[in-house]
Amino acid sequence: MLTITCVMGIIVGQILNTRENSLLSMPAILILIPALVKIGGDTGSMLGARLSSAFHMGLGDRIYRNPVVHNSVIAAAIVGFVSSIFVSMLVFLASWLMGFGMPFTTLLGISLIAVVIELTVVYSATVAISFASHRFGMDPDDTVIPFIASLGDLVGVIGIFVALHLLNVL
Repeated sequence: MLTITCVMGIIVGQILNTRENSLLSMPAILILIPALVKIGGDTGSMLGARLSSAFHMGLGDRIYRNPVVHNSVIAAAIVGFVSSIFVSMLVFLASWLMGFGMPFTTLLGISLIAVVIELTVVYSATVAISFASHRFGMDPDDTVIPFIASLGDLVGVIGIFVALHLLNVL
């Protein structure tokens, strides 16, 4: 697990390194990246911990129509989207105060597109890995949280660049 997460971290660093020049020309995006990338990993880890606790308490082994899974995903998604909007507002304020502001609607669009991509991939992986770990007798806490935190970084960075491309910012 550690090897996989280390490789994912190196890939994230290389993706950011290849886009260094374009990122340096947009300081507001440089402020946005760390906070936005952590939303998926952190809320995905939170979701994984909730699912792991549900397994330890013996609540359901099925994914479909399981209220624990359903409610946990909804709660994590609400936290992710609210955090994304809040981060957009803070980045707008910080970049405006420093004199290199970007339009709020652009920041919000980047944030929401990236978070939709990130949360979709991360939450799907969280649910799948949680159930697979439980089914094969491994503790989901030991497998889900490190992997999902690294996956959130990777998918978050990719999601930001996809959002920048879709909004023609890059």
